[in-house]
Amino acid sequence: MKHLLSHIWPITKRIESEYSGVMEVVSSNGKKYLNSKNANYSYGSLQRIMEKGILEVDLTKVDSVLLLGMGGGSAIFSLRNKFKYERKITAVEWDKKIIEIARDEFLISKFDNLTIENEDAFAFVNRIKEQYDLVIIDLFIDIEVPKQFYSFEFIEHIDRIMSPASSLIFNLGIGEQSREKRDAVIKWFRSKEKYGIQVFEKVQGYNTLLIVHKNVN
Repeated sequence: MKHLLSHIWPITKRIESEYSGVMEVVSSNGKKYLNSKNANYSYGSLQRIMEKGILEVDLTKVDSVLLLGMGGGSAIFSLRNKFKYERKITAVEWDKKIIEIARDEFLISKFDNLTIENEDAFAFVNRIKEQYDLVIIDLFIDIEVPKQFYSFEFIEHIDRIMSPASSLIFNLGIGEQSREKRDAVIKWFRSKEKYGIQVFEKVQGYNTLLIVHKNVN
């Protein structure tokens, strides 16, 4: 019944998170979206941004994906359903409430070969030894990327966990206030001969998307 009603008018369920504030699960036209106070968090424009990045990666050469910032799990849905990627995905999400929303509202647990880690992304990349063929970074609190994820220390950890011939998709955020930090991240990767980069500005009107390929000839 709720699915049918959503075709007539949007149905909104508000869920409060200690870390992310009030989140809204919106059912509209038979689809569900997860929104923060000022932005789409999953399954709307954010999903289309990630799909643009995934299109730049040859998934046939990817045996493992690390997703930093799971949100409602829209990137996982895209990988599994749209791109038919069936291999290992590790998703890191620090907000337990967001994990609950992903499981209860978006049924993310139905996917096989998926591991969800409830941990801060910075701490996670600092401690792990494993390398990944594709790293996706989508770390926001509302519309802001926390400053530690622009730091060279964080980037160096990402560099360490990227396997040979791997790729990186980094949603660098929006707004002029973070422009200098975004440019510093881009410059860091551009300065390394082992990386080839693509930068897409104003994806879906706002976001800067950085695509990095390791060992590109």
